Amino acid sequence: MASPGDYPELFPRTDCPPGLVHINGRCLLQTRDERRVVSIAGIVIAQYAASDRMSEAHAMVSLVDQDHADQNDVARAFGCSTRTVRRCQERFAVGGLPALARTSGYPKGLRRLPEVRDRVVSRLKAEGYSNCDIARRLGVSETAIRKQLKRLGWRDPEPQPPTLALTGGSYPNLSAFSTAPVEKCVTPPAPPANPNLSALPASLDTDPGDRFMDRLLARLGKLDDAAPLFASGSHVPRAGVLLAIPALTKTGVFDCAKIVFGDIGPAFYGLRTTVLTLILMALLRIKRPEALKEHAPANLGRLLGLDRAPEVKTLRRKLSALAAHGRAVEFGRELASRRVEARGDAIGFLYTDGHVRVYHGKHSIPKAHVARMRIAMPATSDYWVNDRDGEPLFVVTAEANAGMVRMLPPLLAEIRALIGERRITIVFDRGGWSPKLFRDIIDQGFDILTYRKGRSPTIARSRFRDHSALIDGRKVAYTLADQGVALLGGSLRLRQVTRLSEDGHQTQIITSRRDLPAVEVAYRMFERWRQENFFKYLREEYALDALADHQLEAADPARSVPNPARYVLDHKLRLARLELQRLASQYGLDALANVETKRRTMRGFKIAASAGGRAIAAAERRVAQLERRRSRLPHRVPVSQVVDGQVVRLATERKHLTNCLKMVAYQAEGELVRLIGEHYRRAEDEGRTLIQTALASAADLIVTKTELTVVLAPLSSRHRSTAVAALCAELNAGATVFPGTKLRMRYSVAARV
Repeated sequence: MASPGDYPELFPRTDCPPGLVHINGRCLLQTRDERRVVSIAGIVIAQYAASDRMSEAHAMVSLVDQDHADQNDVARAFGCSTRTVRRCQERFAVGGLPALARTSGYPKGLRRLPEVRDRVVSRLKAEGYSNCDIARRLGVSETAIRKQLKRLGWRDPEPQPPTLALTGGSYPNLSAFSTAPVEKCVTPPAPPANPNLSALPASLDTDPGDRFMDRLLARLGKLDDAAPLFASGSHVPRAGVLLAIPALTKTGVFDCAKIVFGDIGPAFYGLRTTVLTLILMALLRIKRPEALKEHAPANLGRLLGLDRAPEVKTLRRKLSALAAHGRAVEFGRELASRRVEARGDAIGFLYTDGHVRVYHGKHSIPKAHVARMRIAMPATSDYWVNDRDGEPLFVVTAEANAGMVRMLPPLLAEIRALIGERRITIVFDRGGWSPKLFRDIIDQGFDILTYRKGRSPTIARSRFRDHSALIDGRKVAYTLADQGVALLGGSLRLRQVTRLSEDGHQTQIITSRRDLPAVEVAYRMFERWRQENFFKYLREEYALDALADHQLEAADPARSVPNPARYVLDHKLRLARLELQRLASQYGLDALANVETKRRTMRGFKIAASAGGRAIAAAERRVAQLERRRSRLPHRVPVSQVVDGQVVRLATERKHLTNCLKMVAYQAEGELVRLIGEHYRRAEDEGRTLIQTALASAADLIVTKTELTVVLAPLSSRHRSTAVAALCAELNAGATVFPGTKLRMRYSVAARV
């Protein structure tokens, strides 16, 4: 019998020679004399020195990418992990062959953080900033700042000679921007506790179209906001928007932003530039940051005194930085306080109403009734307070679309904090009807003015009288009846003024003001439509309903909502009662049509109609059963029992901030309309249209060392150009300085050719 040794060609030796590794059935790796060879089915695909890590990594990547071997086989053969193989694939896909030459880990001898970061962190820590504030300014985590301070061995610094002042008028020593190493913790002293808000930023650039040095300083963390530098030019697009600068300065928005937010970290586009950009965007009807893509950044930058305006991602980052402070409500409160000081005469009557912003996204948020669409939809409700002239004062976002009755107390608390002890009349619609609430409002020192809700007796025509008066420059006339009314069982006595329309309809107005003539009571109530027109204008012109972001935030899971299980039982109970009513009606009709010759007694009829009687009894038992089941259910339950998953709502910080800035833009536009009213006969009807046209027009810019002159192009007609020229004269008398500069603003209109 033959043995296996008789056929060596059929049974070769299975032991591998030294230096040979089988990657898989086809691929081999052989090492000999400090050289390595990779072959596939006997064909050599790679040959390199054993110490050449880049070539070895390329061989591993080639085997896997060309499907000659999988990651596990390659990792086993080359003595590494599969993670190393994947990492080599990623590096090769991004940087090609040179990327494979990089050694593992962080390069030795290379600093993990630039020296500029060390100096900036040390300076900010010495100025009293917390680790969280430093992390927010530099865009890193608080843990990273804490570890960096530990590496720096930071301690409370001793007073050192002052270095470059970021808000000073000049830069005395350019060596302060050197990147040479400095000793740890050698930082300038902290700034004074109450910095001067009027300090002006400085610039090392001389060419307004090339802001290289300022951008470099911002990159090094030495600049909080770029100083505006303007260049003369002709027919600059949309330069007419600079007409709004005096009105914006009058609102105090820049000082309010400085007081509330401080700054948004070292940046070329700082706090003042960001606020001004967002407001000018609103005035130019650039309704969303994404719409900046349709405008040349260089052209918009010339309106800001910069080489180019911030673009979409930059502006959104700035909004996020402002929202991170969590002070949008405080910012709105500071603006409202300035508004009250400037327009105290228009605060005697305050109009409050809710505006519903419909949400069309995929998240589950509370619903609200949208009156203009006559349907309930997912939405967020904002409550605005406007003054007597319809100008906005402040806005509050309602929790879970709370109604007017629930929102009036917190609104009145805000008003009291702004106005003080002065007695104010609050005007609102029927959504706030609640006699108990009226008594509380009056006890707090407010007066009310609202429509009456519910059924009330019709007033005889003989009690109506014609009334007319001249109010706020308008001649008004109404047919009114004035009388007293008792609510809450006579414990609350108010005044009712009823208007009779030409078609006979009676509109009843309830107020606690007994000192006003009846005609003024009606006029002030009907002026509530100014606020409705305000909402419509802001929706169409300022995109009031647009989302500022798509982020969510946690809501109160314990908030009570109507029990949806009761809705189901209410529907079933309504159907059961309808069925009982139908059966009873049919039974009655049968009894009425009963032929007495056949069934002379009621007993006989009941016996004959026993099936109908049994059906009625069953329907009554069904109604009673459903009523008992409903009585055991609570009327309201926590929202966490109704909503699947986490209870959320739309993030409010960015939206509230953009609402405040749009409110400022609307106020500035209204101020220009008031100034032009004396010079334009149709200002009440077309004033805002005229101002909008002037703001969007081109203009010539003439820049000197002390003045910035804006020469607007003539408008479409002579009388409009004349009105705008008169407006320019009014603005010139105010001697306004462009924010962040010493340039006095001057305006004029070019002569028609």
